[in-house]
Amino acid sequence: MKRLLPPLNALRAFEAAGRLGSFKDAAVELHVTQGAISQSVRLLEDWLGAPLFERHNRRVLLTPAAKGYLAEVGPLFEQLSLATAKFGAPGSIPRTLSVSAPATFTLRWLVPRLETFRAQYPGIEVQIQTSNKAVERLKEPCDIVIRGGPDTLYGYETRPFLFEERIPVCSPALLQRLALQTPEDIKQHTLLHTSSLPRLWPDWLASAHIPALKPAAAVVFDHFYLTLQAAIDGLGIAMGPTALVSSDLAAGRLVMPFAEPRLASRSYCTYVPLEKLSDDTVMLFRAWLEEEGKCGGQPPRNAVTGAGSS
Repeated sequence: MKRLLPPLNALRAFEAAGRLGSFKDAAVELHVTQGAISQSVRLLEDWLGAPLFERHNRRVLLTPAAKGYLAEVGPLFEQLSLATAKFGAPGSIPRTLSVSAPATFTLRWLVPRLETFRAQYPGIEVQIQTSNKAVERLKEPCDIVIRGGPDTLYGYETRPFLFEERIPVCSPALLQRLALQTPEDIKQHTLLHTSSLPRLWPDWLASAHIPALKPAAAVVFDHFYLTLQAAIDGLGIAMGPTALVSSDLAAGRLVMPFAEPRLASRSYCTYVPLEKLSDDTVMLFRAWLEEEGKCGGQPPRNAVTGAGSS
């Protein structure tokens, strides 16, 4: 059966103009003149035998029928773009995607998974800037910012993609030297702290109904990833975010001495500038993060804790 296809360049001009609500903005996006957009739209209108836009002095509005047409056509362009990015256009210049994310999250969650994204989408080059600064304080604009949340920020769309809780973790070798049968046994151990998160241990001890407990010792680090590495190395017990220690728990580098209590924590969210919502590459990376976040490594509550013998 012969396909009924309109002039594709004209269709592309219509999709951009309809999505952006402006011939001028469509011309900028497609790197052509505004007159070329207008001419392409008229060509498509002639081919369809129906008007697509109501033209006013400085703006254009879709006709009711054209709104329905755009709703069908728009996703097709997005699918085509994603399929092309996934296949990889030979000889093309890689599309660069800038991402800002916290250092510990980048090191322990994003980087170990990034190769799967690169394998699926070889035409996209991801550039990561590590930062804990608030989104509105970033000096350099980014395509996607990853921070805790969800927070409502002017000019950004916020979507959570990874949920976590916080719970004590330590190396199995530490438990071999000094067992943890009950939370009260923590008084025999060294607690590992991060200076920027001073309330983690006090809040957990309060949740465990032992707020006045004094540990044998305490060590404070200025970066959270150092705190987690110290726990892996057997220096003491850290408050581990479940999403960021899931691979260490699965590999046996860390264990959870206790299944409960778990402290609630803010989710990891993507903050995308509103002007980037029409960027297929940005949307593709966000969708990939959300898919990875579905199996982001929440250890089950009945997981083996390793709290047994000394």
